Amino acid sequence: MNEPACRRLRIHGLVQGVGFRYAMHREATRLGLAGWVRNRRDGTVEAVVAGPAAAVEAIVAWSRRGPPSARVESVSVAAEEGRFEGFEQQPTI
Repeated sequence: MNEPACRRLRIHGLVQGVGFRYAMHREATRLGLAGWVRNRRDGTVEAVVAGPAAAVEAIVAWSRRGPPSARVESVSVAAEEGRFEGFEQQPTI
């Protein structure tokens, strides 16, 4: 399960204004993942995460809970391709 993986996540629910991006950045960095996270104007949070498959699965599981004040309703996960250096917070789109 150490094969590299890359996934695009779309997190729905009460996920903006609750520190979700900051917390995901911290968790992704802790797991050694690369990619990015950003708010979307439709109220969702979008992220692309890349790294060892086990770490990617761990951040997917984390995103289903999020930080304590978030109320995640659903998370869509899709395969993605890309190479990233580090993990960053991007501006809202």
